[in-house]
Amino acid sequence: MDVARLEVDLHLLELRFTGARLIEPQAIEKLARSIDRDGQIVPCIVTSSDTPGIEGTERLLVLIDGYRRVAALRRLGRDRALVERWPCEVAQAVMGVLARTQSRPFAAIEEALLLRELTQGLGVSQREAALRCGRDVSWVNRRLKLLSALPETVVAAVREGRLSTWSAARVIAPLARANAAHADRLLRAQQQAPLSTRELGVWFEHYQKAKRSVRERMLDHPRLFLEALRERAAETSSERLRVGPEGECEADLWRINELICRVRKRLGMLTPIPAELVKALSCAQVNFEGLQDDIKRLRQHDPDRDPQRRAAAQGAGPEPARDQQVAEAVA
Repeated sequence: MDVARLEVDLHLLELRFTGARLIEPQAIEKLARSIDRDGQIVPCIVTSSDTPGIEGTERLLVLIDGYRRVAALRRLGRDRALVERWPCEVAQAVMGVLARTQSRPFAAIEEALLLRELTQGLGVSQREAALRCGRDVSWVNRRLKLLSALPETVVAAVREGRLSTWSAARVIAPLARANAAHADRLLRAQQQAPLSTRELGVWFEHYQKAKRSVRERMLDHPRLFLEALRERAAETSSERLRVGPEGECEADLWRINELICRVRKRLGMLTPIPAELVKALSCAQVNFEGLQDDIKRLRQHDPDRDPQRRAAAQGAGPEPARDQQVAEAVA
């Protein structure tokens, strides 16, 4: 394209696609420091607005790409931006930017928001959008489905940087499909006491296994739940360190004993006994007999139970250090 580089006043930029871009304060701060030090190196991309201007005023330019740069310039108190003006329609410019995502990869949700603007706001078909972006139709469809699975409150949280794309797709979206009220409560709790992406993943893993009463407490205080979880893990680790491997083995065997008792109580409800249960019992019996043989063999070869070796160890005096000279007889 025959593009032109020029400097324009920031008030002449129409920020039409602000809602399709993520707000990332740290990235904007870093970019502001770079511009303050070296100036604006990469121009913003604009095209002529298709909205009729007010008579007697300059026509606005639609900002297609460069929303972070504009935010950084405003943070620095600048009033002009270096832009690259594309001589094409707004829809063509958006598709051109999406086709050039290798220069600055967009988040999946940013791509989805821009595609929604194209297909719903600018009337571009999914097939045409895919062709102009250098992608296939299934890519466009997957991106649009990502948005359809997320409530607008979640999309806003992702845009504002309060929620990662992974958390939105892997935690909030499935939770919203199962229980929209619970998803809203978790999102409100996330606003008050934010959890990291990893913490949200751990929280959701336990939520799926929890009873209803426990889930209510988890939703009321998700951070408190995770702190209790960490304390419990620390106590378990301390207990393992205290009892040692022999204590852990003993505890595991008592658990096995409890499980056997539980199965025996349920047998009355299983008549006739299914073949799968008999097969599982045979496998467990083989392992149990192997465990008995191992314990018997190791007890027989336990050096601490050998009376001769124990007596020899008790009667032996302290050995001289390897670098210590042997004491000579006193004349």
